[in-house]
Amino acid sequence: MRYMGSSKQRVGFLLLLLLLIVIDCVSGVGVNWGTQATHPLPHSTVVRLLKDNGVDKVKLFDADSQTLKALGNSGIQVMAGIPNEMLSTLSTDVQAAENWVAKNVSAHLSSNAVDIRYVAVGNEPFLSTYNGTFIATTLPALQNIQAALIKAGLSTQVKVTVPLNADVYQSSTTSPSTGDFRSDIHDSMMEIVKFLSDNGAPFTVNIYPFISLYSDPNFPIDFAFFDDNYPSPINDNGRIYTNVFDANYDTLVWALQKNGYGNMTIIVGEIGWPTDGNINANSKNAQRFNQGFMSRINAGKGTPMRPGPMDTYLFSLIDEDAKSIQPGNFERHWGIFYFDGQPKYQLNRGSNGLVAAKDVHYLAKKWCVMAPSASLDGPQVAPSVSYACANADCTSLGYGTSCSNLDGIGNLSYAFNSYYQIHNQLDSACMFPNLSTTTTKDPSVGDCQFRIMIHTLATSAGGKRLVSIKKPVDLVVFVFTFVFTIL
Repeated sequence: MRYMGSSKQRVGFLLLLLLLIVIDCVSGVGVNWGTQATHPLPHSTVVRLLKDNGVDKVKLFDADSQTLKALGNSGIQVMAGIPNEMLSTLSTDVQAAENWVAKNVSAHLSSNAVDIRYVAVGNEPFLSTYNGTFIATTLPALQNIQAALIKAGLSTQVKVTVPLNADVYQSSTTSPSTGDFRSDIHDSMMEIVKFLSDNGAPFTVNIYPFISLYSDPNFPIDFAFFDDNYPSPINDNGRIYTNVFDANYDTLVWALQKNGYGNMTIIVGEIGWPTDGNINANSKNAQRFNQGFMSRINAGKGTPMRPGPMDTYLFSLIDEDAKSIQPGNFERHWGIFYFDGQPKYQLNRGSNGLVAAKDVHYLAKKWCVMAPSASLDGPQVAPSVSYACANADCTSLGYGTSCSNLDGIGNLSYAFNSYYQIHNQLDSACMFPNLSTTTTKDPSVGDCQFRIMIHTLATSAGGKRLVSIKKPVDLVVFVFTFVFTIL
């Protein structure tokens, strides 16, 4: 269609069109693709899963070559990541930064047509639990990666950022307008914010309403969701807050504004809700939270301080059964899909629901369970369940979890089966002394699913791959205690 009008009208139309294109490119909901799994789906399967579900933006926690190659020519925008462990080297070695950019950005842009838009330098490096470990190295690493991008001629195409946890800022009251950056890191934050602003880069923040609920038993649960059911909204000088995400986000907006950066672009790098491992982590709550969030973002509804479209990444795409559970047992259950690419609940991205991963291949329909002849009073029960849970995934056992209604036999069977599946159904993986046996009858009960593991390249090559999951001792003790309190 040919547009007719005066030169001013044509210029105005073109500017409007350009603005709409820019908004379309940067707003909306992407996903985080984590890979800490004992049996990850093939990279090509995940990319197809992303495309089948209309996901056009993905955030990675590293720059794995196979992952990036799979994203080539996919039309999916990529934020590649640099782990915190690399910050020290990159902060002091310019050549290391140039090598990293050459290998992980330049090569994939030119050879594999990967649409890399951002490099995330570190991940939540200012978390208070890190006790300042990365404070001195984060900015120099950012500077060196930026310098390397400039040298490679990519600084206008690829922007650096650093995903930060929401604990880098705080409010002295319940009102977002009293927000500012944490006093102990204020100077460091100002240096980073200035650097990002000078280079046209966004401020990336991870916001987790679930963690607010998890950390504070008195937190009002309805304030965590987006359906306006919270009966006591916050009134901040006429700005009304009915959910904690809006209040948290606008606390950051105020912190930036107070320090002279009120127009800075903000990306929400992680937001989501887990489905297991905690009494509030279940599919019902996750569906309520994620659908509410996605619906308002897709509608272009922002916050009272930033009412326009947002650039966000849902956490996460797929469950990761090898993640550290130091923060909590829920850490392995953030995915909107299970480990095999099956959707956990209905989630509409417009008019369509979630589409499952295709061509996923499973191991045989066999389970390892407690033998009928075994006794719960046997001397090998305690060490066996402890060993199984220390080398598998028992995070679905516990108070308020999906398998909390199992009896003692069910708990042991779940632990044995998790170990058996993670170790590729090897015969030797179901030989707990006088306690276990294999069965072809599915022992799942209600929401408690005894899942069968999927084939990977390693299992297809001979089934010899053994996976060690190192867990903190407190999880093993917790599971052991839980199992035996219900016997």
